[in-house]
Amino acid sequence: MASRTDVPEETRTRDFIRQIVAEDLRAGKHEEVVTRFPPEPNGFLHIGHAKSILLNFGIAEEFGGRCNLRFDDTNPVTEDVRYVDAIVEDVRWLVGGIGAGPLFASDYFERMYALAEFLIREGQAYVDSQSEREIRENRGTVMEPGRLSRFAERAPEESLELFRRMRAGEFPDGAHVLRARIDMASKNMLLRDPLLYRIRHAHHHRTGEEWCIYPMYDFAHTVEDAIEGITHSLCTLEFDVNRPLYDWVAERWVEHVRSEGGEPTRPRQIEFARLQLEYTVMSKRKLLTLVSEGRVAGWDDPRMPTLAGLRRRGVTPQAIRTFSEMIGVTKANTRIDVGKLEYAIRDDLNQRAPRLMGVMDPLKVVITNYAEGESETFEAPVWPHDVPKEGSRPLPFTGTLWIDRDDFREDPPEGFHRLVPGGEVRLRYAYVIRCDEVVRGDDGEVTELRCSYLPETRGGANPEGRRVKGTIHWVSATHALPLEMRLYDRLFSESDPEAEGADFREGLNPESLVVVPEALVEPAVAALDPGLHVQLERVGYFFTDPVDSRPMRPVLNRTVTLRDTWAAREDAAGGGAPPSREEKRQAREREKERERERGGGARQEPERLPELQKRREVYEREMQLEPHEAEVLTRDAASADLFEAGVRAGATPQLLANWIVHELPRELGERDVTTLPFGGPEMAELAALIEDGTVSSTGGRQVLGEMVKGGGRPEEIVERLDLRQVSDQDALEKLVADALAANPGKVEEYRSGRTGLLGFFVGQVMRASGGSANPQVVKEMLDERLGAPR
Repeated sequence: MASRTDVPEETRTRDFIRQIVAEDLRAGKHEEVVTRFPPEPNGFLHIGHAKSILLNFGIAEEFGGRCNLRFDDTNPVTEDVRYVDAIVEDVRWLVGGIGAGPLFASDYFERMYALAEFLIREGQAYVDSQSEREIRENRGTVMEPGRLSRFAERAPEESLELFRRMRAGEFPDGAHVLRARIDMASKNMLLRDPLLYRIRHAHHHRTGEEWCIYPMYDFAHTVEDAIEGITHSLCTLEFDVNRPLYDWVAERWVEHVRSEGGEPTRPRQIEFARLQLEYTVMSKRKLLTLVSEGRVAGWDDPRMPTLAGLRRRGVTPQAIRTFSEMIGVTKANTRIDVGKLEYAIRDDLNQRAPRLMGVMDPLKVVITNYAEGESETFEAPVWPHDVPKEGSRPLPFTGTLWIDRDDFREDPPEGFHRLVPGGEVRLRYAYVIRCDEVVRGDDGEVTELRCSYLPETRGGANPEGRRVKGTIHWVSATHALPLEMRLYDRLFSESDPEAEGADFREGLNPESLVVVPEALVEPAVAALDPGLHVQLERVGYFFTDPVDSRPMRPVLNRTVTLRDTWAAREDAAGGGAPPSREEKRQAREREKERERERGGGARQEPERLPELQKRREVYEREMQLEPHEAEVLTRDAASADLFEAGVRAGATPQLLANWIVHELPRELGERDVTTLPFGGPEMAELAALIEDGTVSSTGGRQVLGEMVKGGGRPEEIVERLDLRQVSDQDALEKLVADALAANPGKVEEYRSGRTGLLGFFVGQVMRASGGSANPQVVKEMLDERLGAPR
């Protein structure tokens, strides 16, 4: 049994449902918290279901209770055992188990039937022999009360006999139904003598032909909760109108059990906002349409929002859990920016995906001053310095290489720092090269670059203060592995594909899948088994397809790009691009707002949108912000005001924008910027602490989380949480020396050319310092003490 004191304060207050559960335990209403996740086995689970799964299983775990996976298998026409198996697999994948399950509504059919007979005998239910059309017409409308069925006054004895004959299979589908006797004049139309049972002559995936009458959802669902002792029946807001019927059935169950001398449990229904995600459809019917019409390759197509599709794309359970925590649990339905999900995926994969290199559109590079037939091997790290893991891989280098065609421009735009005729660029982990000659084919297309390399720049060395601005990725032509890359993107190009009056299929993104049949990657990729993650540097996060990959011929599914490219893509469309349905809807809403203002409604700044557009232009032109960051900052005045107040307080614009755009939303969840208990000066102070190395980026996130919760000065929070980084070289000297002394073999390997071991040594010092050492200072000290590789 979990008491209030057993549960951490953070758990009890995280959202309104957890507050209810904690209060119920404190008041002694329950000895144990019992929740359930009750899917119908008529389709595959999607990202919307994930929110409910994590909420129900999470509350049970946090409060020391249990959660049931229970299938509401009360409609044999649409259900299938393959959906049962798929759902079990999805739930196990997402939360690591299936709790006390799987359980099935069909396990309780006899007890549901017993309750139905009890209701008939008590005069609270009757068999109705109207046609389906008559029942529908007599239900009335929201403005008019319903009309009693001509069978509503049927004697209980007659209804009971008919109901038993219905069970015996004497009548065809639709001949009779069992209805509750409640109130045909109720304003809640669900209480107008709702159906409890109907006839369905169909094979059931578990009970076979044993039953030919099946309970309706609202009746069955409540009884299942009561039988299992569910204390908190959590469902989405659209079931709010069903709650009076849920309570009616629950009360009837109590009466029934007590009439037999039992002590019943009384479940409670609580509603929360369902997940509505931009650029996505959640309707099972619409998802089935996509599958049946061949618009996707199946339920596990990596573009689908199904858990099977997300899993095959390479999304992890941890990323979905992080996303769920970001958006929180609320009572108001809102559409969630899909960028939040993509952010959570990137944040997760950054820590788990080793770094390798590959090119999608190869362009040959011949290094003319490199000895023909010669080759060498670099030891390249597989983890960046900010990921506390060690490891390296051999990276072969020859005189003929492949680079990505996008990394070369004959007529480069302003700010292009990659390879140009006569220009220099660094090959990642290798040498600086200079482009000396451009070779074209008969059609005039560039087919080859002839370059020279600078031997003294090996492995990142910069002799005589040489500074090269650009670094590009590459693969050896001799050793490159050809494979298929599948570049997955958002399935819909419309942010609201289910907008009223629209055919959702019109919003499908024609570029949601681009297949690169012969991409080239470094040989280390061949060692990846199906179902593993990798980051192809400067390209994106990928996942080796668990279905189509073969030994030495993996298929890479792009999980997510390295950065959000959608805002920049929309900017590139320019003013001539036709407006989308969403843009038209927003324009209509703005016009309505102006009409309200002209009519004396709540006053708002009529020139706000043009003003924000001007501010966006200033951010891009004068402050050199990325277009997508400027766009996010000027979506509303509050975000723009926060940013500008921080800049006025002395923050570097680019760093401040990065934290407001990418980090702050994660801490805010569903809250608005206007609710923050701090302002721009505090954000500027946090940015300064990160920029000068006082606190790491990880520590900065902790500080920001504390600021969002309760305000406060960042420097004081850093001191309170002991997050200050150690940057004093004298203080770090012993830790660096100890790390080198404890690993003489690895020191020798580094000096022999395994430069990827630098990350190992940084990790050793970071662990020894308890994470408080400044990794950049540590790296510089190690560089100096290890010296240049031989």
